[in-house]
Amino acid sequence: MSRRVVITGVGAVTPLGNDAPSTWRGLVEGRSGVGRLTTIDTTGFDVSIAGEVKDFRLADVVPGSVGLRHLLRPGTFGVGAAWEALRDAGVDKDTYDGADMGVAMGACVDRPDLQWLVDVGALRDATGRADAFSTYAPSDALAYSQNIASAAMARMLDATGPMLGVSTACSASGHAVGEAFRTLQEGDATLMLAGGYDSLTTWLDVLCFGLLGALTKEYNDDPQRASRPFDDQRSGFVLGEGGVVLVLEELEAARARGAHILAEVLGYGTSLNAWRMTDSPPDGSGAIESIAAAIADAGLEPGDIDYVVAHGTSTGQRPVGDHGDQEGVRRRRGAAADQLAEVDDRSSDGGVGGAEPADGGRGDQPRGGAADHQPGDARPAPGPGLRAEHGAPAGGAARPGQRVRVRRHQRRSGRGALRGEAMTTRQRHGGAR
Repeated sequence: MSRRVVITGVGAVTPLGNDAPSTWRGLVEGRSGVGRLTTIDTTGFDVSIAGEVKDFRLADVVPGSVGLRHLLRPGTFGVGAAWEALRDAGVDKDTYDGADMGVAMGACVDRPDLQWLVDVGALRDATGRADAFSTYAPSDALAYSQNIASAAMARMLDATGPMLGVSTACSASGHAVGEAFRTLQEGDATLMLAGGYDSLTTWLDVLCFGLLGALTKEYNDDPQRASRPFDDQRSGFVLGEGGVVLVLEELEAARARGAHILAEVLGYGTSLNAWRMTDSPPDGSGAIESIAAAIADAGLEPGDIDYVVAHGTSTGQRPVGDHGDQEGVRRRRGAAADQLAEVDDRSSDGGVGGAEPADGGRGDQPRGGAADHQPGDARPAPGPGLRAEHGAPAGGAARPGQRVRVRRHQRRSGRGALRGEAMTTRQRHGGAR
């Protein structure tokens, strides 16, 4: 029989706040973390807004003994969130044996600095030197690796157990949490740090996503209104950055040490829909398979699900993007979908922008406080081909004691294909039963 898995700690660094409580307050209040993009000079770009983390210094949060060398901007968000999650869970190096603790993190390699590329190109053109790229320092090669931040997280615990790095775009951190769940279920670890981090605020991100036509260009002068999932005025998504990390533990071990249990993870599903690189299929396939797998893994029925966080990219005036998200949920849930307490991504990405590998983890962070709060109504006007959902408002919360929710994420990963993941969790006051 597989072991039960619970969540005992949450950490977050987002455009809404530099820790989990302030991020949650921003979500509850319906605030947007989107503003002017300051990490690059946006002159010449069609897009000049993003969801940026503000005034965060890792050295103010995490002791230098952890080993913070070589961390670039994205990694600092992940390490900061991990440190907070461990403090929230009351976990340190002595809680479990190092071999029983591990890390599963969604992330991607960092992007090179534009000025460095220009300088190297100019040097090569001026001198003809074939070795112009040798000016690239070995320490920079380390910094651009997605593994450096995970290694720093492991050092926080002297963790020598399973280490997993996932890079599947927007679903990466969701996959990381799911794979950590499996690792704990199967007895390969007792505790896992799981989540994701990234910073999609570089020149290359703005250029590439802009060329794909995925970013909104309509709200440069009104960034607070730019991210509009499921709204009839949606025109593309907003880039963002941040990190969210969870502490997952085997239930009996968590109980034995007196941990405060936030939720229990019940099921996990993943899928590949072999569609396009730039959008989701309009019939919701891929999402349907991952949702079905997660529900079955949890031993539930579709009618048991009453709280959903969709991907909600603010894309797709034609029948793709947000429409595919909604269609996938509706086809799995049937007529009962109209009674879902559905939360679109203004409760996570919608307020902070898209940070790809961090997105799935940010869908988990709102869950941590959802049972205790009820934000005000902030529903969008449904766009073409979309139906307004009944139940809790967008950005709304689960009712106290509400049993379970499914979160589904699906984005491109690999040529001509998309991946998806879904998880079911149970959240009750007083923790898992």
